[in-house]
Amino acid sequence: MKTSLVALALTALIAAPVPALAAGKGQPLVVPDFTKGDAIPAKAKHDWNLGPTGLRGWIFCDKMVTTDARQISITKVEKGSPADGVFLVGDVILGVGGKPFTYDPRTEFGKALTAAESEAGGGKLAVTRWRAGKAEVVVVKLPVLGSYSSTAPFDCAKSKRILEQGCKALAEKMAKSSQQEDPIVRSFNALALLASGDPAYLPLIKKEAQWAADYSADAMQTWYYGYVMMLLSEYVMATGDESVMPGLRRLALEAANGQSAVGSWGHKFALPDGRLGGYGMMNPPGVPLTISLVMARAARVKDPALDRAIELSARLLRFYIGKGAIPYGDHHPWIENHDDNDQLFERLGSWSPVVRETIRAIKASTDSPELIRLK
Repeated sequence: MKTSLVALALTALIAAPVPALAAGKGQPLVVPDFTKGDAIPAKAKHDWNLGPTGLRGWIFCDKMVTTDARQISITKVEKGSPADGVFLVGDVILGVGGKPFTYDPRTEFGKALTAAESEAGGGKLAVTRWRAGKAEVVVVKLPVLGSYSSTAPFDCAKSKRILEQGCKALAEKMAKSSQQEDPIVRSFNALALLASGDPAYLPLIKKEAQWAADYSADAMQTWYYGYVMMLLSEYVMATGDESVMPGLRRLALEAANGQSAVGSWGHKFALPDGRLGGYGMMNPPGVPLTISLVMARAARVKDPALDRAIELSARLLRFYIGKGAIPYGDHHPWIENHDDNDQLFERLGSWSPVVRETIRAIKASTDSPELIRLK
């Protein structure tokens, strides 16, 4: 099986949802101080997973950036987790390693987790906890997983352990029932098991591939089809099982024929005249659809409509090269945050050789800045 799927699997296992703005639309952004009784803003309820601690916490953010925050307000403590008995909902984390946060709690907490999980860290995560007017350093005990290699997630013992543990948990969950799972999450979960290379998961993966081959949607198809096709394409190429090819071909042609006349997709497929209804162009589904169509072609789905859809979308996406991040819709290139289209493409290209073919198609022969490796 394709070991190049490992990066995709790890992304599926640890990815966090996109955060909301720290304040409601049109309202000034004010950083709350929880030690003075401030509350989480009413219109900014998104919280963050705090790694393997079993905690979730709210962090102030401005357009997905958390550098202005200096506190983490605990919103959930998973029962039986390492943090159970050490933290309560409403506690506030002020720092790690005996020092207060100074530049970005999300980054600083992540680095502290990495250090604690190493052999030298001994699994001890020292956290400054504020509760009822008192700040003190407490220790959350984590499993020792070792250190990341310089090539992580490839050739990395720690990444391998995380993948194995994550896949085991996913398989147990999926074996119970996946019927109500979001199609995107369900596709990523099956891709993670496929990436493991463990033949014990093949019966479960095949079951998910058969579900994907029969998948259809009456609304918001563009948001789901790309991820479902990624699963089917990788499954065919990794296992050689072509029993799902009719379903993959159907989905690919529906997506290709649902593209607008200029190579974009919206919330729904295009109208018969080639125009997009509703809000118009939407790149969050458009980029995965483009990638999935290239993958479907590599899995031997052949049709002129597929080739045309790939070329039209690639031509459209090339516009953003060297200008900033691909925006949400028909907007100027985004330059407000840390994202960059070349960094995004490099991360996507780490997933699979087939995805790299897509990136080359989009980037074409244009020059681009130095790419950053996925770590």
